[in-house]
Amino acid sequence: MNSSFNKLLTFKILIIILMVSIFSTNFLFIERVDALSDSKQLVLDAWTLVNEGFYDPEKFDEIQWKRIRQKTLQKQIETSEEAYSAIEDMLRPLDDPYTRILRPKDYELLKSSNFGSEINGVGLQLGDDDDSNKIKVISTLGGSPAEEAGIVSGDFIDKVDGVSSEELGLANTASKLRGESGTKVLVEISSDSGDIREVDLERRSVDLRPVRTKRLRDDSHTIGYLRITQFSESVPKKVEEALQELKEKEVEGLILDLRNNSGGLVSSGIAVADSLLSERPVVETKNRNGIKDAIISQKETSFDGPMVTLVNKGTASASEILAGSLQDNDRSILMGEQTYGKGLIQSLKSLGEDSGIAITVASYLTPKGNNIQGQGMKPDKLLDLPDVSEYGSADDKWVRNAELFLDSLLEKEEVSTKTIELNNETV
Repeated sequence: MNSSFNKLLTFKILIIILMVSIFSTNFLFIERVDALSDSKQLVLDAWTLVNEGFYDPEKFDEIQWKRIRQKTLQKQIETSEEAYSAIEDMLRPLDDPYTRILRPKDYELLKSSNFGSEINGVGLQLGDDDDSNKIKVISTLGGSPAEEAGIVSGDFIDKVDGVSSEELGLANTASKLRGESGTKVLVEISSDSGDIREVDLERRSVDLRPVRTKRLRDDSHTIGYLRITQFSESVPKKVEEALQELKEKEVEGLILDLRNNSGGLVSSGIAVADSLLSERPVVETKNRNGIKDAIISQKETSFDGPMVTLVNKGTASASEILAGSLQDNDRSILMGEQTYGKGLIQSLKSLGEDSGIAITVASYLTPKGNNIQGQGMKPDKLLDLPDVSEYGSADDKWVRNAELFLDSLLEKEEVSTKTIELNNETV
């Protein structure tokens, strides 16, 4: 009996070992099947970054964001390019053109434009037009092939090398316009009036020269002119140096030119506001957790004299933050046209070894709580004047209008000062 019992026990143990072995093998097999390839891991990483950072999480419930992840990972994704296309499809329901995948070339070029002083391309800053769903020109860079071809803010990009921009989308349209110096790209442009034309643009290295300055003199006053074309990392320091140079030239007033400045690094725009505002609110941000306290400027300023700020429909994003802070704090009047109206802030994240993803993480409000997104900033004084080929030149009537306004302000200050002195003498 003991022998039979022992045999039965041994048999049961063998069965258990066999079952454990089978289940272990199956478990390992499941693990191996479920393990993600590098390409699918790229997709999952992109989903996770957006899930953790996107400024409007309520949108996730609306579009069934988790189900989108599941369906995307079920696709056949074997190459990096297939992963990028899958991520584009995954992000499309968010309906936010600024949350986008950046392929290696685009990622490198975007980093170069934010941190360097030149970029290869045609010199166009693009955005989505909410009314027409077309790709719209926000601004052209000074001295660029696009500017020389007569492309202006408000034009639409219909096709790039024969491919519809509607089919390409914002990110891919911008990508097709970039490339090596010396190569050409055929662009179909349309205007608000419906005129359509084709231009053959040769890509080249565009010197961004983000900060430019000069002194304007007339019979009675000396005015400083400061133009900022974009907000890259180096701009705050360059602005400090420019303001110091203008102070040494004893300028009495300042014209800040933000026309066709389509933005850049928000932190740089805020740092420039620091140079012009003393302990005043610069901007409020609204992220997924609500409205944060306003960012307050430092006490010391680099220039505290009277100002005029020039803006137009190509003034966008970080430049609107700066313009809004100056206007709401009564530090400077705005003169020109209604600004573009981009009030969303993106965070740039690395994805894999050489690609990236831009994620809209917040919207911003001016110190008085005005939402710029889709609305823009309204100038205190509208200017209906023709544009010029070179901003700040002798032919620039916008600058001349700003100069005349500053002259009148300075004359009023002089009269006020003389009146005070006269009253003091009387006393």
